[in-house]
Amino acid sequence: MNELIPIEMQNQRVLLTSQLAECYGTTERRISENFNRNLNRYIIGKHFYCLEGEEKREFINHTQIADSLKNAPKIYLWTERGALLHAKSLNTDKAWAVYDELVETYFNIHNQPRFSELSPQLQFLINIETAQQQQAKALQATNQRIDNIGDIISLDTNSWREDTRKLIARIAQKMGGNEYIRDVQKEIYELVNTRGAVNLKIRLTNKRRRMADEGVCKSKRDRLNKVDVIADDKKLIEIYTAIVKEMAVKYGVESKSA
Repeated sequence: MNELIPIEMQNQRVLLTSQLAECYGTTERRISENFNRNLNRYIIGKHFYCLEGEEKREFINHTQIADSLKNAPKIYLWTERGALLHAKSLNTDKAWAVYDELVETYFNIHNQPRFSELSPQLQFLINIETAQQQQAKALQATNQRIDNIGDIISLDTNSWREDTRKLIARIAQKMGGNEYIRDVQKEIYELVNTRGAVNLKIRLTNKRRRMADEGVCKSKRDRLNKVDVIADDKKLIEIYTAIVKEMAVKYGVESKSA
């Protein structure tokens, strides 16, 4: 219990699903099942918080313990009252004992010494330690970003379709999940149209018509997409890959080897 890393949301202590499951001696799946079976009992903001999209990314960036959840579409954070509902659902001696201990120690932040009540000397040492940790974290993040940029820029032009597909998937994950892939692709195609002074939609229509004239079956024509149009033009390939790289750097995606 003493090893729990404090996490706060809206000025109150909260727990990740993984932390709650570990404390109660159960699984994350069991916690999720209890939640889904009793949705009408849980109130967002009172029993839990659900983070996704930009809010989730900001939380992960400021909470090291949540790094393993960066690919999760959503992050659930459980309040003291939410932990109580889960203890009721599990209804085991361990769950109740742990809940009592959580209330006495983890959730009861008023028992924690306030920074302003510490001695000036201790406040000074804490400030120095905090500054050093922030600098080290910032330096590590910068070095990682430089390494990632190097890997992205060295994207193999001979396998550009597969490499860009993977990068687009990673960009979508940074935005919140695979459901954002179409949004990423749409933005990329619009940028290609602008920079290349083309209309990919019209080119795709024309390509399908030419293939129809050549006797290509409809199912094969229907499978064509705008990337197939780009593949016909070396200039568009260069523009397309450059745009994907720029977006990957912008969203800080991981390197290809990650």
